[in-house]
Amino acid sequence: MMKRLLTTFLLFGAIMFCTQKADAQLYKNGIGLRLGWGYGLTFKHFLSEKAALEGILNYRSYGVTNYNYNYVRITGLYLIHNPIKSVEGLQWYYGGGLMFQSWGGDFKEYLPDAKTSNIGIVGALGLDYKFRDVPISITADWLPTFILSGYGDGFGGEAGGLAIRYTF
Repeated sequence: MMKRLLTTFLLFGAIMFCTQKADAQLYKNGIGLRLGWGYGLTFKHFLSEKAALEGILNYRSYGVTNYNYNYVRITGLYLIHNPIKSVEGLQWYYGGGLMFQSWGGDFKEYLPDAKTSNIGIVGALGLDYKFRDVPISITADWLPTFILSGYGDGFGGEAGGLAIRYTF
């Protein structure tokens, strides 16, 4: 399943690369790796100079002695970017979106009534830096999440991370 998702993700990026032209923003599309609370893939597409959509596919695996779990999280965000005029290539952004998460592993043995998936609302606050002469951007962000249903209902402030993207 992960191989199929990765192939679809890369194919979508290639199609976007072939069909888009650059506008006034620092880059039109970016695809890359994300590290933080787990690791994953990220794709950002600018709709206008300030507005962007970002999709994140995240995986986390955790284990302590005989207790192990993992999850896959899919997040979709709408982001508003604002330049920081004192540093060329640097923008701050905010926004929000939705997430879906599916759990697996040993936690069902310890929490038999827990659901194995959940949905939530995600906020976003971060910095995005695009290198001047290199098609690379780096991002640092915080993604506070409010789980609406499933295991772990309520607020979670631990999500966020660092991303490095190839831009085109």
